[in-house]
Amino acid sequence: MQLTESTRKYILLGIIILIAVGFLSAKVLASKQDKDFAAEDMIFQQANQLYQEGNNDDAILLINELLLKKPNTEAINYLGGIISANKGDFQQAVILLQKTLDLNPHKVEDPMFMLQFAEVLYFSGKYNEAKIVLEKCRESGWVPESYPTYQERVTEILNQIETM
Repeated sequence: MQLTESTRKYILLGIIILIAVGFLSAKVLASKQDKDFAAEDMIFQQANQLYQEGNNDDAILLINELLLKKPNTEAINYLGGIISANKGDFQQAVILLQKTLDLNPHKVEDPMFMLQFAEVLYFSGKYNEAKIVLEKCRESGWVPESYPTYQERVTEILNQIETM
């Protein structure tokens, strides 16, 4: 089958138009996605700022808004867990920190996360789970530079669990 010169031109023109439409569509969609990301990032930064200032009531409202939009985001779940723990809602904190760990299994190598997770488990009454996490902390021998009494805190909580 032989294609005429005009048929080849139309095929080439069609391919060029298809590529141009694809690029334009991608640009429009990416622009909307950029705006959404910027808005969500601003809300996250505001929540983090409120948390840093100790305003956990307002911070949790912003985090809950983000959790509705982006429930599978590690940073949002982590901050939400920490804020929930500070508010005394340890059940919610356990859920959010466990989800953080599910989203990023490498968090088990973060000593501060593991201690925070163990403390939240302990305060929520999940002593067996807290003991498992604390044993991991003790076995690892972690001593974060920012928390030189890390191992003492681990031992303290373990002793409290064992005396129950």
